[in-house]
Amino acid sequence: MAATELVVCMGSACFSRGNLRNLELIQAYLKAHGLEREVQVTGTLCQERCRQGPNLTLQGECFCGMDRDAILELLEARLARAGGAA
Repeated sequence: MAATELVVCMGSACFSRGNLRNLELIQAYLKAHGLEREVQVTGTLCQERCRQGPNLTLQGECFCGMDRDAILELLEARLARAGGAA
C-alpha cells in the first residue's frame, strides 16, 4: 500500500500563523493512532497561498486556514478510516 502524502507548508506566513504547532499536532496524532508508517509527512517552503495560511496538502488536495480543530477533523475523516484506527 502506498503511503499517504501530507505536506505541511513551512513558509514564513504559514509558519508564523501556527504550522509549527500544527506539524507537532499531526506527528502526535499519527503516533497515537499507529499511522506513522502509512503517512509520509514532509514540509515545503511555500504553497503559493500565503494569505490563506496556515496551509497543508493531503494527497494533493490543499487545505487552507488550518487550526487545531480543523486538522483533527481532517485527520479523523481521511486517515483514521483509511488506517483502520479510531
